[in-house]
Amino acid sequence: MVIYGVSFDMVGKQPIVLLKTVDSNKFLPIWIGHPEAAAILMKLQGQTTPRPMTHDLLVDMLGELEVKCTQVAVTELKDNTFFASITLAIGDRVIQIDSRPSDALALAVRSGAPIFAAEDVIAESAIEFEHDVEDTEEVVDRFKEFLDQVTPEDFAGESGE
Repeated sequence: MVIYGVSFDMVGKQPIVLLKTVDSNKFLPIWIGHPEAAAILMKLQGQTTPRPMTHDLLVDMLGELEVKCTQVAVTELKDNTFFASITLAIGDRVIQIDSRPSDALALAVRSGAPIFAAEDVIAESAIEFEHDVEDTEEVVDRFKEFLDQVTPEDFAGESGE
């Protein structure tokens, strides 16, 4: 997956990060907090701060400890909440750390780690455009139209989980 952009819910002004599958026109919207949205946007736009922000500090610490972030993944959607994991390589050990998707994504954009999403999360919550979308403005406009009519509860799935 790639981070396609960050937008805002028209009703509650809540930030939404929009992930896109690499090999299709499926987009996964994840509602996140304002600080995490700012952290993701700042890095995507190449902005820096005079002092390290939290996610920058974390990447610096991992580097000093010779720990590599090898991937982040959106692992599940449960009770309208997305879950994620961060995979770290420490020498010959590989560990997974539970994370909010917003923190995992902020770490991924700083470390260059690839982003994944579980197939069932994509199947349950992704929005698919029928034709190839190359114009970013078109995606943003269509996504904003979609956001005008959707709530986080719409992503709970048919089973009500």
